[in-house]
Amino acid sequence: MTAIPPPDVCPTELIDALAARSAPFYFYERVASTNDLALALAASGAPHGTAVLADLQDAGRGRLGRTWWSPPGAGMYLSVVVRTEGLAPYVPLLTLTSGVALATALRSLSGLPVELKWPNDLVIGRPWRKLAGILCEATGLGTTGAVPDAVVVGMGMNLQRSAYPADIADRATSIAEECGQDLSRAAIVAAALAELDRNVDRLKSGQATAVLDEWRTLAQAGLDRAPVRWRDYEGAHRGMTMGLDQDGALRVRRAGTETETRLVSGEVVWEMLTRE
Repeated sequence: MTAIPPPDVCPTELIDALAARSAPFYFYERVASTNDLALALAASGAPHGTAVLADLQDAGRGRLGRTWWSPPGAGMYLSVVVRTEGLAPYVPLLTLTSGVALATALRSLSGLPVELKWPNDLVIGRPWRKLAGILCEATGLGTTGAVPDAVVVGMGMNLQRSAYPADIADRATSIAEECGQDLSRAAIVAAALAELDRNVDRLKSGQATAVLDEWRTLAQAGLDRAPVRWRDYEGAHRGMTMGLDQDGALRVRRAGTETETRLVSGEVVWEMLTRE
C-alpha cells in the first residue's frame, strides 16, 4: 500500500474556497500520484468525499495505462474517495457521472462550451481538443463481494499550456488558452467537488436516468451516427455511433451491416471530430 505522507500547508485560497466542505482535504506540493494516495486513504478508512490535490505528480496516470503529464502549477490534479454505500447498481456509471460533474462545474465558471467524449474526456472545439480526463479506480470489496467498497475518482485538467507536452499541442488545450485568462484553481476545485457530491447524491436517490441524459446532451456530437473506428477481440472495425445505453455502454454499428455492438471499454476514434 502507498504510504500516506503528512500533507503540506494548504494555500489560503484553497482553504477559503473549501471552507464549507466537511470532508477531509489533503494538499501536497509533490506526489507520485493523487489517485494512489486517495486509494491508500480509502483503504485506511477515509470517509466519503476525502480529496487529494497536488501541485505536481511524478507518476500521474491516465486511462489505458497512459501517463498523465503533470508539471508544477500547470494543472488540476485532484482525486476523490467515493464510498459506494447506496450506489451498488450505479458504480459502473461513476466515470460518466464524474464527467457530467466536471463539465457542469467548468461551464458554470467559464462559460466555455465544453463537451464530453466517451468515456472519460472533456473536450472543446472542432476538431476536439482535450481539456481534462477522468480515471476511476476501485479499492476493497464491499459486504457482497461484488461491489467495491470505494471508488477513487481522479480528475486531471489542463490549466496552463505547459500542462501537456508540445508533441500533443494540436490535440490538447488549456483553460488559460480557451478563456484568454487564468481561472482560479481553487474555484475550479471547489466547483468540481461540489458538483461531484451533487451528482453522486443524484445516483443514490435514483436519478441515474437524468444524469445519463445530461451526459448525452453534453456528448451529443459524438453519439448520433458519428463515424468511428474501434478495435475489439475480433480486430479493427469502422462504423458509426448509435447512442448510449443505460449502463453507460457506447452503441456502435459496423459499417455495411445492421449489427450493433456495445462497447464498455477500449479505444474509440471519432474520425470527423478528432485530430490524430
